[in-house]
Amino acid sequence: MTIHFRNEVHSLKQKIVELSGQVEDQLHRAVESIRCRDAKLASSVLDSDHSIDLAEVRLEEECLKILALHQPVAHDLRFIVAVLKINNDLERIGDLAVNIAERAIFLASDTMPGTEYDFSSMANKTSAMVRESLDALLREDVQLAAHVRESDNEVDEDHRNMYEQIKKSIRQAPQHLDALIHLLSISRNLERIADHATNIAEDVIYLYKGEIVRHRFDSDGGTVPHS
Repeated sequence: MTIHFRNEVHSLKQKIVELSGQVEDQLHRAVESIRCRDAKLASSVLDSDHSIDLAEVRLEEECLKILALHQPVAHDLRFIVAVLKINNDLERIGDLAVNIAERAIFLASDTMPGTEYDFSSMANKTSAMVRESLDALLREDVQLAAHVRESDNEVDEDHRNMYEQIKKSIRQAPQHLDALIHLLSISRNLERIADHATNIAEDVIYLYKGEIVRHRFDSDGGTVPHS
C-alpha cells in the first residue's frame, strides 16, 4: 500500500485513541457522579454525549472512505473493519455512561442512604477493561486482549452479587423501590459496558490472529458457550 494509505491508517489510530479517551472520561464522570450524588457532574456527561456521537460518525466516514479509495486486503482490510466495529462499541459505551448519569441525577435528589451500594470496584474493573482493550489494539497484544475477555467474568459476578443485594433491599425497604431500581440499572449498564470492552478485545484477537473467538462451534456446527 502507498505512503498515503499508511498515513490515513495512522490517523485512524489517533482518532480511535482520542475517542476512547473521551469515552473513558465520560464513564469516569458518570461513576463519580453516583459516588458523590452530584447532579451537576452527571449533567456534564449528558452534555458531552453529542461530541462522542459526532466523533463516531466522522470516524466511520473516514473508514468507509479508505475502503472505497484504497480497497485494502488481508490484514489491512481486517484492521479497517475492526476499527469500524470498535468505533461502534465505543459509541455504545458512551451511551451507557449517559444512562448511568441519568440514574445519578435521580439518586442525587433521593433520600435513601446509598453508601452500602458501592460501585467503585465494579466500575474500576470495567474502566480497566475498556482501556486495556484499546491498548491491546494499539500494541498488537493478543495476550492483553485475552486478559480482557477473562476479566468479563469478574464483572458478571459483581453484577450478580449487586442484583442479589438489591433484591434483598427491595424486600426489606419497598418504600425505596424507585431508587433501588435505578441502582440495579447502574449495575446492569456497567456489566454491559464490560461486554462491549470484551467485544473490542475479541476483534483485536481476530485482527492479529485471524481467529474468531466470539463464538465457538462443536463438530456439528453448534455453538459452544464461553466459559
